[in-house]
Amino acid sequence: MSQVKEQITTELNGLPEQACEEVLDFIRFLKTRHRRDTRKAAIASESALGKDWLTPEEDAAWSHL
Repeated sequence: MSQVKEQITTELNGLPEQACEEVLDFIRFLKTRHRRDTRKAAIASESALGKDWLTPEEDAAWSHL
């Protein structure tokens, strides 16, 4: 386990149950935000990459697959 995760675990062990529920909500928020940001980046790069990839030359180069 990383040092940061160990520190988080130590801090969690000292929190009352209500605070742990808030921490859990925050963790879930962070995970959701990360997934959303990752999807946004993939969508944004799709059009830029498509300019290079969606060409007859690329189709010919990969036609054997």
